[in-house]
Amino acid sequence: MSCLHQEEKDMRAIGNFLWFVLGGVFMGLGWWLIGVLAFITIVGIPWGKACFVIGQFTFFPFGKEAVSRKELTNKDDIGTGGFGLIGNVIWFVLAGIWLAIGHVLSAIACFVTIIGIPFGIQHLKLAGIALAPIGKTIVTKEVAAALRKQDAEASVAKLRSKT
Repeated sequence: MSCLHQEEKDMRAIGNFLWFVLGGVFMGLGWWLIGVLAFITIVGIPWGKACFVIGQFTFFPFGKEAVSRKELTNKDDIGTGGFGLIGNVIWFVLAGIWLAIGHVLSAIACFVTIIGIPFGIQHLKLAGIALAPIGKTIVTKEVAAALRKQDAEASVAKLRSKT
């Protein structure tokens, strides 16, 4: 393992610790609270499951990314097709907008301080996820980068085959 890789891991650990202590815990608990409420309704169990996954991501977001399951697996599932779209619309109305507002307000509070800017940016990313989480999965930054590279290579190959 290279020294640079270890330094990057150390920085992620420090970032995650500071994030958690300086307020990330509250938004993570917000996700989990919505998840518990979704589980209580029985029909909301799929949304509740997503809330717990993203809540855990919200507790320690540095070094991870949310990506589309369709892009990751190259196939549709119930959350990435038409039902996922309907699920995201229902989610947006009932809970997504409120979690997104919480993340945006947290971002504004972070942006007030210079040192909080990376945390504010992370809150804005989480606000975007809060609006439509169905069909997403959480992976490491390295997996997300490899996925983007693979998609870019496929796009280049497709463009070259047209000429």
